[in-house]
Amino acid sequence: MTLKSLGENQYEGLEEIVAIARTVGWGAADILQSYYRGDKSVGNLEIQNKKDGPVTAADVAVNQYILHNLQASLGTQDFGYLSEETYKSQTPIPTQPWVWIIDPLDGTRDFIDRTGEYAVHIALINAGRPVAAVVVVPEAGKLYYATIGGGTFVETRDGEVKPIRVSEHNTIADLTVVASRTHRDDRFDRLLQNLPFKNKHYVGSVGCKIATIIEQTADVYISLSGKSAPKDWDMAAPELILTEAGGKFTYVDGNPLKYNTGDVNQWGCLIASNGNCHEEICQQASEILA
Repeated sequence: MTLKSLGENQYEGLEEIVAIARTVGWGAADILQSYYRGDKSVGNLEIQNKKDGPVTAADVAVNQYILHNLQASLGTQDFGYLSEETYKSQTPIPTQPWVWIIDPLDGTRDFIDRTGEYAVHIALINAGRPVAAVVVVPEAGKLYYATIGGGTFVETRDGEVKPIRVSEHNTIADLTVVASRTHRDDRFDRLLQNLPFKNKHYVGSVGCKIATIIEQTADVYISLSGKSAPKDWDMAAPELILTEAGGKFTYVDGNPLKYNTGDVNQWGCLIASNGNCHEEICQQASEILA
């Protein structure tokens, strides 16, 4: 598999790479749904409560499946691998030119609670930025994928593929914000109350939240770290499927996110939007948080 950077967000071989990731993504969704539906052949969930939240047998099984299949196809010489389930045992950070950042089960709490709002994230990073991404929402039967400069597409279980774009809403008062059911504190609630959005939706999983923006049922997602912060694998794949669908995803100061830096935490305030009022939202949020 040859993957070359041709400079300035131009790459050769990305379509082939994302095709592999799509196949792996659907396979991961199948495993998650087997656990979700209580299929006897995969055993029970075996939930363990760890410092950063619950981990299930499904997280571990899907993580192993994704790593095995990507490594079997692409090897480890040019490609590094960073995932939620393996990073603590992995030092130093991957130094290969291409790094896969993987969340085998984004929205573990929602998975356990059977809300249907969980996702698989698979992103390929080069020089700290995502260049290819897959986000699968198993219970919706949809897989979103993007390559840098190539747009975002949605694929359904029957193999149908369509391009997808964010909404055209262009005034803050017309926007719908999507937020977490959990992971909220007083600071975050105050921020949401003081921003003049039309509606609020509460959805689990970052991947599912970003899917609502590219499906045009929401327009804005805000993350505000508190005692803990979202991690690289929460954000990398959702970021690219949003930006390639016409949206924006930055820190509140307008700076881009960087991945595989050695610190997997994404501290601070992150804002994802359909792009049309992005700078205005960032400015208002900065003033409220000051």
